[in-house]
Amino acid sequence: MTQVTQDTTAPTLPKWLKLSDEGVTVTLKYPTLISEVLTDALTMRAPSVKDWRASKVAGNGDYEKQELSLFGSLTGLTEAELLTLKYKDYQRLSAGYFRLVEEDDV
Repeated sequence: MTQVTQDTTAPTLPKWLKLSDEGVTVTLKYPTLISEVLTDALTMRAPSVKDWRASKVAGNGDYEKQELSLFGSLTGLTEAELLTLKYKDYQRLSAGYFRLVEEDDV
């Protein structure tokens, strides 16, 4: 008889995070107004080197500014819109970003 075992090495994604070939979709814990529309999910595309370099210039040595610039570019949101997110939802967005840039086989 063959024993079937479950592969526990592959990380599981939280329910609020959907990964695709194009990017991630993050379901917000606290829906927020974006361009006067109540939004419950944000999509973030995968970054390019150009995105990363532009955000580094925009940040001018300030990591928080760099991150806000990068996340704005990847989501299409303004810095002001990103700042309206609850911190928990911003952390979800950050987790989605790191999921996009980490190695698949690590």
